Amino acid sequence: MRIAIAGAGAVGRSVAHELVENGHKVLVIEKEFARYVPATVPGAEWFLADACEVSSLEEAEMHICDVAIAATGDDKSNLAMAFLAKTEFGISRVVARINDSRNDWLFTEAWGIDVAVSTPMALVAAVEGAIDVGHLIRLMDLGRGTRAGLGQGPVNVAKLTLPADSPLEGKRVSELAMPNNSALVTVLRGKQLIIPGPDDVLWSGDELLFVSGSAVEDRIRAMVQGSAT
Repeated sequence: MRIAIAGAGAVGRSVAHELVENGHKVLVIEKEFARYVPATVPGAEWFLADACEVSSLEEAEMHICDVAIAATGDDKSNLAMAFLAKTEFGISRVVARINDSRNDWLFTEAWGIDVAVSTPMALVAAVEGAIDVGHLIRLMDLGRGTRAGLGQGPVNVAKLTLPADSPLEGKRVSELAMPNNSALVTVLRGKQLIIPGPDDVLWSGDELLFVSGSAVEDRIRAMVQGSAT
């Protein structure tokens, strides 16, 4: 798979390194000469250019990429690159980094974005997940639910640590009253990762990972907390 990454800052380089290690062909596009350091990810192809310009993306052969990742530290640049990747070059999967959570509402399919990853929200989730048991924490927006088959509205990945007073304590996965357009994907128990089967039992302290439409998140909270929807 050929993957283009706009931005060779700390985030872009880290993503590029991981993708190269996983055997992908990676193109790193960076416009600032100071950050153009191919030695930092020697297994990637590097291109010194502005990823917000069509001519630059044409020269970089964006049309043969399978995935585009807008990972710069500027939201305007990420929106522009994502929009061009989708509309001008027909990239099937476009991922964009959100630097300022106030701009979340812009990172949608209207701008050609399939997956938006919010750096601030990821940090908030890490903090809340450690201190706020029983609170459903949104980790990532996977795109619009109409395309993903999960109903209207965005589809999100969220996690929740099961509190000791939850009515789900000691219940089997098969007994969960999961709302439509949602799924319990994994259970993390200490260092043990569990792919939940019908007979697996949930215990307090379990970290539950859900994929769901945003419209049913309140119902998941109610199910875990035992409150009325």
